Amino acid sequence: MRPIAALVSAAGLLSAALITPASAQQAPLKIGVLSDFSSVYSDIGGMGNVEATKMAIEDFGGQMFGKPIDMVSADVLNKPDVASTIARKWWETEGVDMIIDLPTSATALAVMELSKQYEKIMIVTDAASSDITGKSCSPYTAHWTYDTYANAHTVGSAIVKNGGDTWFFLTADYVFGHSVERDTGDVVKAAGGKVLGSVKHPLNTADFSSFLLQAQASKAKIIGLANGGGDTINAIKQAGEFGIVAGGQNLAAIVMFISDVHSLGLKLAQGLIITEAYYWDLNDKTRAFGKRFLERVKRMPTMNQAATYSATLHYLKAVQAAGTRDTKTVMAKMRELPVKDAFTDNGVLREDGRMVHSMYLFQVKKPEESKGPWDYYKLLAEVPADQAFRPLKDGGCPLVK
Repeated sequence: MRPIAALVSAAGLLSAALITPASAQQAPLKIGVLSDFSSVYSDIGGMGNVEATKMAIEDFGGQMFGKPIDMVSADVLNKPDVASTIARKWWETEGVDMIIDLPTSATALAVMELSKQYEKIMIVTDAASSDITGKSCSPYTAHWTYDTYANAHTVGSAIVKNGGDTWFFLTADYVFGHSVERDTGDVVKAAGGKVLGSVKHPLNTADFSSFLLQAQASKAKIIGLANGGGDTINAIKQAGEFGIVAGGQNLAAIVMFISDVHSLGLKLAQGLIITEAYYWDLNDKTRAFGKRFLERVKRMPTMNQAATYSATLHYLKAVQAAGTRDTKTVMAKMRELPVKDAFTDNGVLREDGRMVHSMYLFQVKKPEESKGPWDYYKLLAEVPADQAFRPLKDGGCPLVK
């Protein structure tokens, strides 16, 4: 006798199969946003990603195949099992065509396995592990915004070249933090630097004192923050209270966002070297999108929110150009079409799922250099895609011949 769970799963897959292809083409196209609405990554994605998705749908025209485009959203609570449960329900019974966002690497990797099972498209705009397009790559997943390899190479190499050649890492203890530490450590060592050690901390930590004391005791020139969102903000604030920077050590925020700088304020964040894929004040297109977003959300968009707009719009253009919502056909069209929008002028979706584009190296302005709210960055360099992202042949993606 087959287990009940197996029968239920089989029934779900059968029901999903029964609604395609003819009935699926008749139903409204539906996009699902799986995000963090209540925890450490809510500022960098969250409701801002929902609003960005809505903006893309509106800018596309709001309809596909003569019917309004639908959108649903849910909070994954940064738990892979919760993310999987919601994604399974959406794909099996609610007719969701594409899922976007995924706030952590653990949730992204979990839902990627389901996307293979259901042969459905997902686009990762928040999670950062380079494994998403490396050993864990999928023919149905696109990774849009940034990843730990790109950030490590853009920020890490710049810091080592400027004398920051000994490092100690404060690392969020899950796949994202481990990927940041691994990829940045590789860059430091390749540039002739040394990694003196690291300490792991739980996600969404309130008290960094014991971890910062270990970093301070290491005497490393650079304390690498292999974390993100609220954890990065708390670590920087508490490092200031401990006088770590005043004592001669410097902080390197490998993955940092304009929302983090806004929360910290320029007095605390000034001088930080960071990398981003988007900044609202780069050019006319980024400024136009940033101002529209600001009017709706009352905050400038993070790179993840701008990327969610871009990825949604690109997906819709691909469905329209393909004339179908069939997954493999749409993915092929997404790779064929160039990505040109408010997020990037030079994007290309590769075979391994990595959307490559320019990255930017910024320095956070001093308070007296800022001309007003959200005027936070000085551009140091534009890093071309082929220098920022891991070469296709080096990722270990089984899809790459």
